[in-house]
Amino acid sequence: MKLDVKRTHTGNAKWSLLFTVLLLGLPLIFSTNNYLLSTLIMVGFYTIVSTGLTLLMGYAGQISLGQAAFYGIGAYTSAYLTAHAGVSPWLAMAAGAAVAAMVALIVGIPAFRLREHYLALATLGFGIIVFTFFKEWKGVTGGLNGFFGIPPIQLFGFPLQTDFQFYYLVWIFALIGILFARNIVRSRVGRALLSIHGSEIAANSLGVNITKYKLQIFMISAVYASVAGSLYAHYVTFINPDLFGIVPSIYFLIMVVIGGTGNVWGGLIGATVYVCLGELLKEMVPMFIPNAGGEFEIVFFGLLLVIILIYMPNGLSHSISRVLKRVSSTSRHKKKLMLVAENENAGSVGGEH
Repeated sequence: MKLDVKRTHTGNAKWSLLFTVLLLGLPLIFSTNNYLLSTLIMVGFYTIVSTGLTLLMGYAGQISLGQAAFYGIGAYTSAYLTAHAGVSPWLAMAAGAAVAAMVALIVGIPAFRLREHYLALATLGFGIIVFTFFKEWKGVTGGLNGFFGIPPIQLFGFPLQTDFQFYYLVWIFALIGILFARNIVRSRVGRALLSIHGSEIAANSLGVNITKYKLQIFMISAVYASVAGSLYAHYVTFINPDLFGIVPSIYFLIMVVIGGTGNVWGGLIGATVYVCLGELLKEMVPMFIPNAGGEFEIVFFGLLLVIILIYMPNGLSHSISRVLKRVSSTSRHKKKLMLVAENENAGSVGGEH
């Protein structure tokens, strides 16, 4: 079967444009609903992290259980530099990204000598070490008491303090991150990553520098997480180590699997499902289990992860993509039928004359 690449690309661009317009228009409709805006802002933070992790897992085939560590590195670097050194939040964010990339390089060189679950265990150990630093390095991080007094981000001298203002900032970063990820996937680097994911032995025989590409994508995913962490710190103006432990890393992994590892939009879909279900659980569970603690979320999302892996191994993005393609195909078919009918009517009218 011949694939119409032009039509496929046009269809994808149409749906992407429609989604972007809807996303940017939501605050104008719900400008007074701070709860909804704050929820969507959290979706934006998690989308940035998940998009970077999607590149690492879905295209390079490498599992990381330490993304929350990079998330925390960005948050604490930006918080410390702005609150204690008086550095601009934008420069602090760039510094956090640079630190995260350097740490990813140092950790990745020995870690990527490992394979499969051993690599996951190595990143898990890295996450535990960084979490311990966040707890014990009280002079810098504030320890378990947290880090207070983080200043808001300023744009052209104006502080972004309302949910309405921060919504656009976060989602501009998220959409740029998705666009950048799409460009990577469609480039020579993306093809090299897919070959590594398919078979490292085959990729190596074709001359692909496996270690180089693994390190590059690991560093990029760390930068994604770091930027999200910096934005989060300036949004809430208070952080503590519990936000960057092992459990958040597992949740990031769950988001990517739910959304789908083979699509750059999977991070956004997974983050949206995770945040919305989490908010729904907070409302519904106390009705049935009054004394339930926060552990029920781990149980629920663990079960959801198993179900997704069994029945939808490609994630929700694959199913959504199939539905959108079907809708586009049906729409094109109807247009063709209408055009044929119009031509037949025109021909019959010309024959009568």
